[in-house]
Amino acid sequence: MSLFLLTAVFLLGLLIGVPVAVTLGVASLVYIVSAGIPLVVVPQKMFAGMDIYVLLCIPGFVLAGNLMNAGGITPRIISFAQAGVGWMRGGLGMTNVASSMLFGGISGTALADAASIGGMMIPGMKRAGYPADFSAAVTSASSTIGPIIPPSVPMIIVGALSGISVGKMFIAGIIPGLLLGVGMLIVTYILSVRNHYPRHPWQGWFHLWQTFVGAFWALAMTALIVGGMVSGFATPTETSIVAAVYAIAVGHLIYRELPLRRIPTLLIDSAVSSAAILLLVGTANVFGWILVSEHIPQMIADTVLSLTTNKYLVILLLNIVLVFVGMFMETIAALIILFIPLLTVAQGVGIDPIHFAVFAVLNLMIGLSTPPVGVCLFVCANIAREPLMRVVKALIPYIVTNLIVLMLVSYIPALSTWLPSLLKN
Repeated sequence: MSLFLLTAVFLLGLLIGVPVAVTLGVASLVYIVSAGIPLVVVPQKMFAGMDIYVLLCIPGFVLAGNLMNAGGITPRIISFAQAGVGWMRGGLGMTNVASSMLFGGISGTALADAASIGGMMIPGMKRAGYPADFSAAVTSASSTIGPIIPPSVPMIIVGALSGISVGKMFIAGIIPGLLLGVGMLIVTYILSVRNHYPRHPWQGWFHLWQTFVGAFWALAMTALIVGGMVSGFATPTETSIVAAVYAIAVGHLIYRELPLRRIPTLLIDSAVSSAAILLLVGTANVFGWILVSEHIPQMIADTVLSLTTNKYLVILLLNIVLVFVGMFMETIAALIILFIPLLTVAQGVGIDPIHFAVFAVLNLMIGLSTPPVGVCLFVCANIAREPLMRVVKALIPYIVTNLIVLMLVSYIPALSTWLPSLLKN
């Protein structure tokens, strides 16, 4: 009966649009009360879920992203991307994708990408003659690159859950992230040629160099983050703090667009965003503990392995489960609840943990642009002031492309394991 109440409350909360953290907390509380378990378990398990050292880097990376965004990073990245690819047919659409690839190496979150890049690019694309639904679709799709290219909040969560090196997880996302970006660039070009979207004149190599110089300090932040962890010079947590200090120096002293009086506000905003993430981590950990106590993870593993032990079929089943879950559940909650039991299944058939972690995160990222819980989809449709279903229709070519990349990453392990393997040397 208690398990039935847990499931019913959880599904009801998702259906009526209650925030996922609240839904998980209320469902867990209903279960604990109905099962007669002491309520002291709730704060204990919430604290245990948040009391993980590597999670300390989340506030640092969130703050660094906010500081760089407020310090003039977004327009400089867009200018550099436009100078590089804006002269091609559908140049602003391709600029949108390229900007997301570059911005993703700083923000680490898809929502920040969709809001920041979308807030500037979608109105600009509409003024240039691009359809509103296409403008929103390309922004929504490309924003999902952010959590694949390092730094990545979902990959930090994976590292905290499984003990996998966060540095290796970051490195593992580079090639899949580039594949996503290149795939979207190709789709954007094909759609632009077919529909005769605008193009802008080539402004010369000197202009490209100028925009690169203007964006250099912003782009160097990605090298700082990745280099610090690859070299072993700093842990992910230390790297996040260095990145935040670097962001203040660049925004205030070099770009001169980050007045010191704004920093307290950005600190508060970052603290609120980080607290929301950690609250979700805490409530999801209580929910996950209940599932473990009911032996649900083991039942999932046994069920999948009873169907087949063929490695390639198991990969297909895992992808189907994760894509479906990603359509209905927030990424971090899905990872906390499902990652460990599905990792058990993956390791049972010989799948490398880093390989599984990358395609698991990639699956859930696709869900950010699909209804009914696609937050990036909603943000971009709102910015474009376009009906949701029209944007969804325009998104279909990008979703197909993302699924193709997902299959490549899922069935070619070297795409995600080759770069991390170099760290062993």
